[in-house]
Parts: sequence; structure tokens; C-alpha cells
Amino acid sequence: MTATTPVPATTSTGAMLPLVALPQGELLTVDTNDQPLIVDALGPGVHFKPLRLDLELGEWVVLATFAPGVELPLHYHTGAVDAWTISGSWHYVEYPKQPQTAGCYLYEPGASVHTFKVPEENTGDTVVLFRVSGANINFNQDGSFHSILDAALIAHLTSALGEAQGHGSVNYIGGGAADFTSEDQ
Repeated sequence: MTATTPVPATTSTGAMLPLVALPQGELLTVDTNDQPLIVDALGPGVHFKPLRLDLELGEWVVLATFAPGVELPLHYHTGAVDAWTISGSWHYVEYPKQPQTAGCYLYEPGASVHTFKVPEENTGDTVVLFRVSGANINFNQDGSFHSILDAALIAHLTSALGEAQGHGSVNYIGGGAADFTSEDQ
């Protein structure tokens, strides 16, 4: 790969942008109304729409949908999480008196440990927008290792299940592609 010369960018009035500005020809946007729902991706009743999966940075943004009664394994976060509940309700088993309902925003620092649970008495699905840095290290109820959930696994599930569920190739915003800036290493 060869180094490229930045293309000067201008504002809508023609003024030059600072050289450090990233020239962008179009917005990186995903219409969640058109994005297919990857159904039962992490088990029955756990669905998602991938929005941004950056395998290099280990960041993933998904619009997740959970059926009433879903409980995910106990998990440890290697990085921070932002969660915005759009509809329905859920809570962490360890914090039953702090339910997350439509309109709630939750910040989880790295090294948080908890068990996600959607009440069985919910009358509809719960929808949450998650932005996750790093991975979820999941554990079985006996404390033994279960699995790792990260951007790479979400990308794999999107590809495999997207095809299997008849969605074809699912489009989402990806991350950079690590490479050398010059052929002269």
C-alpha cells in the first residue's frame, strides 16, 4: 500500500478545512429500518442488527432485541459499554432494584461483571442500543468459561446467519484496515 496525499476539503461555503480534518465524501450511516434483524443469533430470543463493527479497535455497536424471559450468561467486560434502552425493560440480576426501562442510558466501566435479564412478565420485546469497547467474557453458572463475545464474533455471526436467514450480505459500518503506509517498510 502506498501513502496517499490528503485531498484538501472545504466547507459548504468553500473555506478550507484544517489539514488534520478527515475528508469524507459521504456520511457513514445505517438506516436501522432497512437493516435486517439477525434472529436468535446468541440463542433463542436474542436478536441484533449490526450497525458498526470495528475488529481492529474491538468496538461494536448493535441494536439488540430481546424476548421476554431472556437471560444471558454472567459476563465480564474488558472495556466500557454504553447502553440506551429504547423499549421494554431489563435489569442485571445483581442489581434488581435498578431496572433499565425505555429512555434509560447506562454506562458500564471496563471490568464490570453482571448477568443481563429481561423479565418474563414483559409484554413485548426489549430493544437496546449497545456500544461496546472490547469483549464480553462469558461464564457458565458454575463459574467456568463459556465464551467470548466481541466484534469479530458479531461479524462472523452477521455473515453466517445473514446468509442462512436469507438476508444475503448484511451491510454495516466497518473499521479501518491495518496496513503499512508505504511500500518501503
